[in-house]
Amino acid sequence: MAQLAVVLGLAATVSLAYVLHDGFRAEIMRGSVVLASGNGEAIGVYLRSYGVWAPIASLGLMLAQAVAAPVPIILVAFANALTFGVFWGALLTLAGQVLAAVACFGIARALGRAPVEALTSRFGLDAVDRWFTSWGAPGIFLMRLVPGVSFDVVSYAAGLTGIGFRPFLVATAAGVAPQTFFYAWLIHEAPRLAWTLYGASWLLIGVVLSGALLRLWRRESASRRGEHLNPPASRSLAGCE
Repeated sequence: MAQLAVVLGLAATVSLAYVLHDGFRAEIMRGSVVLASGNGEAIGVYLRSYGVWAPIASLGLMLAQAVAAPVPIILVAFANALTFGVFWGALLTLAGQVLAAVACFGIARALGRAPVEALTSRFGLDAVDRWFTSWGAPGIFLMRLVPGVSFDVVSYAAGLTGIGFRPFLVATAAGVAPQTFFYAWLIHEAPRLAWTLYGASWLLIGVVLSGALLRLWRRESASRRGEHLNPPASRSLAGCE
């Protein structure tokens, strides 16, 4: 109940600020346009416009990306690496990802499954649910290691399970850190290769999911054929009567 009150209170505060404060509304719109552009360099220019407050702006973008904007986190990570350098950019991206994960986890735990399905997708949540049922908290760590796996869906799904907050937080930070520092270095030194690897990871995930869907479809089709050929005993008995 307390978590729900916090989430609703924050949502109400942001909504009121958006409606009543012209400056806040203008910044929200500007940030949304920059995120929607899908241009990492443009996001970097946007961050630099905040001067010493640029790290705070970066954290805000990553939080907004996780909760409301359907754009890849790699765009902000790209901007962070170019704007703040490899080490500090990666550290900032890691902090932003952990903050975003905590927000998604808290929202899911406060609101429940139906609103979370509206924010993500039922298929994605079902797939992650089955994974967590088998692996628990170590499954979060493993999924965080794989580039291309939806960061936000994992966080939302974890909030719907019985996984504790501390194991979730530790598994998230430990799983995200290696690829965060690797991509920060790659983006800074060889950005084209970074995008190639990221695209390849998405392609691999797509192939795996397609195979899983095909197996599920075949299994359901076989089950339907079996039911058609072997009707339930009760139905057969009813026919005999």
